[in-house]
Amino acid sequence: MYELIDLTMNEETLKKTVQRAKERNIAIPTFAEMKNPNLLPDNVKEKLSQTGLWDLDPINLFRVTWKNEAKADGGGFVDVPNYIEFPKEITGVDAKIIGMVGKFFPTGSHKVGPSVGCLVPRLVTGQFDPTYHQAVWPSTGNYCRGGAFDANLLACESIAILPEEMSEERFNWLKEVAGEVIATPGSESNVKEIYDKTWELIETRHNVMVFNQFSEFGNSLWHYEVTGDGMKCMIDDSLQDGEKLFGSVFTSGSAGTTHAGEYLKLQYPGSKLAVGEALQCPTLLNNGFGAHRIEGIGDKHIPWIHNVKNTDMVIAIDDEITLGMMRLFNEPAGHEYLKSLGLSSELVEKLPWLGISSAANLAMAIKMAKYYELTDKDVIATVLTDSAEMYISRLKEMKDARNGKYEVQDAAVDHQRYILGMQVDALEELTYVTKKRIHNLKYYTWIEQQERDVEELNAQWYNAEEYWGQIPTYAEKIDKLIVKFNEMTGVIEQI
Repeated sequence: MYELIDLTMNEETLKKTVQRAKERNIAIPTFAEMKNPNLLPDNVKEKLSQTGLWDLDPINLFRVTWKNEAKADGGGFVDVPNYIEFPKEITGVDAKIIGMVGKFFPTGSHKVGPSVGCLVPRLVTGQFDPTYHQAVWPSTGNYCRGGAFDANLLACESIAILPEEMSEERFNWLKEVAGEVIATPGSESNVKEIYDKTWELIETRHNVMVFNQFSEFGNSLWHYEVTGDGMKCMIDDSLQDGEKLFGSVFTSGSAGTTHAGEYLKLQYPGSKLAVGEALQCPTLLNNGFGAHRIEGIGDKHIPWIHNVKNTDMVIAIDDEITLGMMRLFNEPAGHEYLKSLGLSSELVEKLPWLGISSAANLAMAIKMAKYYELTDKDVIATVLTDSAEMYISRLKEMKDARNGKYEVQDAAVDHQRYILGMQVDALEELTYVTKKRIHNLKYYTWIEQQERDVEELNAQWYNAEEYWGQIPTYAEKIDKLIVKFNEMTGVIEQI
């Protein structure tokens, strides 16, 4: 069977990494601690109480968890992740929709998690030498931000690669954190151009190591273990008598979060897993192409780590819907209108916790609820990957396009048009045949372009249970290596 995460040891390089960690006071959290930060030593918690959420301090590696307190500075941990329940007054559907909040990760996005899941195994095995290698983070936005942040905290040099049309906020922040920032042509949909740049780096620089979120199973593992566990905590906290989890929905992006959905399918038998994309680039739905504005999801290909065989539905979302939601949820007139519907000020003030891809996840959940005619006993779960804080420039662009005017009447129209009036279109329940159609698209990107093994592609489909079932087995193995690494550095005791 194929080894999904390479844990081959390089003892000589590991000695260098341990020495660098001693010099920089770096300790690394285990997967168990990222799932349950209450396991952390008291001295770590005390140091965190004096540290800002976004500070470039190695102690913030211990904030790579969904269970951070909703504070920008000095926060502790909560037993249940921050989440929002979206009532019928907003969604127009009877089903309860709940979203786990990513705003309170360092960098304001959960993507610091998958990047830790990719980089840390290479560090604690001695495969990545922080005194020599540069970590390359190809991404359409938040992943390269998360990778650059984590690499900074782990004293590793980094190169962030993202499309030139991504939001201004991303580039400005990266210039302060990453060692090098490379802008590639195009927008969200131009993933191949990112891949082309990584090949160029591999061929021209001998010290680069690429952490491609679309093919790295450390991404899958982190979401299965940490996001999956966090969502279960959220769901169990939210469920009332007689309610059940109907399903979970995630925009595809790298397909990392879909593995949290796979975890939930095991925890709540019979629940469904839906994957979303932009209608303007309907790759999964229609083998299509195009460009769109839902920042945070790259497309025109199927990620190598997407277990298509365990996906039940594909839902495409018009990017106009997500931008309309953003305006409604962030403009003062939008808040005034939503409060007039009887929504509490506390809830309305949390709506800016949704970024553009978060709005797409909410739209997917509404479409699922309408398609299946769900009742108030059904619950749909998703993640709110980042917040509107990442898209202030986009909000300004929309405001400028309307000469700065956005009244309560505009908010009412947007609510009706983009949410209440959402149609059950551009979606598909997947059969065996349609799942295989999507899976087969991997061939063109990964076998023809990225030099992966066609036999492994076939194993993903024909030996799916064994192939994909390996993923959770790596958590305990990696945790043992992390514990050993921390013992070798002795940093935790000195914090």
